[in-house]
Amino acid sequence: MKSQLKSISKKSLVALLMTSLLTTNVITSCKSQKNNLNKTQKGAAVGAGGGALVGGIIGKKYAKGNTALGAIIGATVGGAAGAVIGRRMDKQAEEMKRTMPSAQVERVGEGIKITFGSDILFDVNSYELKPETKKQLIEFAQTLNKYEDTDIRIEGHADATGPDDYNLKLSRQRANAVGGFLETQGVKSSRVDELGYGETQPVADNSTESGRRKNRRVDVAVFANKQMQRDAQNGKLDSTK
Repeated sequence: MKSQLKSISKKSLVALLMTSLLTTNVITSCKSQKNNLNKTQKGAAVGAGGGALVGGIIGKKYAKGNTALGAIIGATVGGAAGAVIGRRMDKQAEEMKRTMPSAQVERVGEGIKITFGSDILFDVNSYELKPETKKQLIEFAQTLNKYEDTDIRIEGHADATGPDDYNLKLSRQRANAVGGFLETQGVKSSRVDELGYGETQPVADNSTESGRRKNRRVDVAVFANKQMQRDAQNGKLDSTK
């Protein structure tokens, strides 16, 4: 039994070292050619180095401090299939940037991360959506409905002022408000996951007003669902659509 465990341990170590070396080589190559690669190509190169395994490991790491990124990277397919998914996401991100000028839209790996400042969506201490921001969410929903093979994670975040339990509750209510509104616009509830994290995931210094403003936010992650991943891996996904 001890010899069997020792053998398994050696195999695991070798596999881990090979994955690490391969990923390091790919990332190094990406750095040397970064001026010649677009975001889709970079995502495909990194994905080819580690595939879903590396994506899952990185996703867990990011999930501790930034779950939106963790959700996207955790859904990584990598390789040629990841490149196809990336091209689909490129098109969606461009549409979102045009229709949601008040939001920060970022292409990350094989997904899209959107950040709404809570001050844009809500009044202070409120989770009722402002009428002037609903138009952008309507157009956001139209883009999501156009590309139905994605999942959506919506996360509410708060600054560090006020009681912890209040901030947690408000952040959940705000995430639910955004998710609920998207669902009224035809986005299927099975695609949407709403979470609230209160003040536990700051992206800026809570000791300054500008930092607190950045921490009061709603993050949205858009990434390939399981069917889209399978279609990409089986060569059935049309990246031109």
